[in-house]
Amino acid sequence: MTVSLLWFRRDLRTCDHPALRAAVDAGTSVLPVFVLDPRLLAPDRPRSRRLVASVRALADSLDGRLVVRTGDPVEVIPGLAREVGAERVHVTRETTPFGRRRDAAVASALSTDGRRLITTGTPYAAEPGLVVTQSGEPYRVFTPFARAWRAHGSPPPVPPPRRVTWFDGDVGSVALPGGSAIGAHGDGAGELAARQKWIDFLADGRLGGYDRDRDRPDLDATSRMSIPLKYGEIHPRTLLADVASHPEGGTSGAATFVTELAWREFYADVLWHRPDSAWQDLRPELTDLAYDSAPESDRLVEAWREGRTGYPLVDAGMRQLLAEGWMHNRLRMVTASFLTKDLHVWWPIGARHFLDHLLDGDIASNNHGWQWVAGTGTDAAPYFRVFNPVRQARRFDPAGDYVRRWVPELAHVAGAAVHEPWLHGNGYVNGYPRRVVNHDDERREALARYELVRR
Repeated sequence: MTVSLLWFRRDLRTCDHPALRAAVDAGTSVLPVFVLDPRLLAPDRPRSRRLVASVRALADSLDGRLVVRTGDPVEVIPGLAREVGAERVHVTRETTPFGRRRDAAVASALSTDGRRLITTGTPYAAEPGLVVTQSGEPYRVFTPFARAWRAHGSPPPVPPPRRVTWFDGDVGSVALPGGSAIGAHGDGAGELAARQKWIDFLADGRLGGYDRDRDRPDLDATSRMSIPLKYGEIHPRTLLADVASHPEGGTSGAATFVTELAWREFYADVLWHRPDSAWQDLRPELTDLAYDSAPESDRLVEAWREGRTGYPLVDAGMRQLLAEGWMHNRLRMVTASFLTKDLHVWWPIGARHFLDHLLDGDIASNNHGWQWVAGTGTDAAPYFRVFNPVRQARRFDPAGDYVRRWVPELAHVAGAAVHEPWLHGNGYVNGYPRRVVNHDDERREALARYELVRR
């Protein structure tokens, strides 16, 4: 029986896995492999540790059959294919700029001795690039994209193969790096943990109230599926199918949840069409916008990174990021707005910090989310939106519970008063820092800079 490689990347699961199904349908034995690419792994990053934990869970689910190699996939994959006599390498199609370049290089290397890279499926419900306007152009704004994306639909989850003939030859494998992976709220890694987390979310009523509660960081109201989606421990197609068949699937909460998945799909589509937008402004309108420079900016950026800005909601979010490798989406917008609009810092500096610390750090969602806030991205009315950290706090953390959880220096301040310690005589008795800037002044400054480049 011939053999095929199944190269796992952002698809660390066995259910609803089109590439696995394609390998099995080809009538070959299947050798599962994961490549530890040093370019993507930094031992001191939470995301790297979380990735290794997910790979370890996959290896356990495959009863030790997963072959792990270290190095550049352009060399490792063709070398392993030659070693076991595999003519085909099955993968989930990659959509990021780095992944597309890497896969093109691997496909070229395989072709030199007659082997093929077979791509099946993507990490998205609708493959990036497929949802376009009637004239064939990519969508530039979310709302019409989401409408077309819903109309386009997605295929049902791919049934798991009834039987997989795994390759049973003697193939060398390296040990996975040791160490534990941190997780948001103690989340476990792997397909089984992801599935259980999703089942719990559907079972406890959070789907029906998602539209009402999802913006409240003081509540446990979100699914936190962004981390399993990042590593492909579960596919968005599975989530959509489960929502559609759920008793609460017709509620406004369910519709809002699907819309959040659509945002993920939209940003992947934007990056597909504009790979340069990963680290450059998507829209040129703000190319000449003035940003603050070092050394004063460096001091303020460091205060932002460490959660020492003097604005409790901003600091709570940044401290949660450092502690858990996760941050509530409302706080991602608030903290991004503070860096770009209050501190006048170009968005890639913040986007890089988030990617260094977020367990769900996805370049399409993260960097285009930053651009949406900064005003350089897909938003139709961008730069003059400036999040007021106090108003945001009073609206979305009304009793101050979230802030007190992450800013212990303010634990003694009761209720919503915690959001404005400068108004209370005892606000700074435990060493909480004073405000690094005045929001009202910096908002006016941000808008003034915007007006200059609009002319």
